[in-house]
Amino acid sequence: MTALMPAPGTAPRPSSPRTPKGLSDEGVPPTAAARPLPGFHGAVSDFKRRLIEATLTQSGGNRTRAARALGLQRTYLLRLIREFEVRVPPGPLPARRAELRAPSREAGTAPS
Repeated sequence: MTALMPAPGTAPRPSSPRTPKGLSDEGVPPTAAARPLPGFHGAVSDFKRRLIEATLTQSGGNRTRAARALGLQRTYLLRLIREFEVRVPPGPLPARRAELRAPSREAGTAPS
């Protein structure tokens, strides 16, 4: 019977969580602000954030309309807004009821 043995002088490497290429934990204080990821995933995250910002701007800050335009559930859009720290533009103030009614004629003016 033949037994397979590791080659002399080689030991199995301990597994550790992988750090994305270009990032290291050295010299970064734990309270440092989160940096965007470089590379593909960072570009995708940046694209999503900018797309959400543009859609919210077009919808006047209305998150329900923005979610509908993006084809997302409103609650998922809200989660993405928090995750990507998207600044929601202030929407126009809602019209007051008095402004929606037809302008009434001033008192004391005779119709022409």
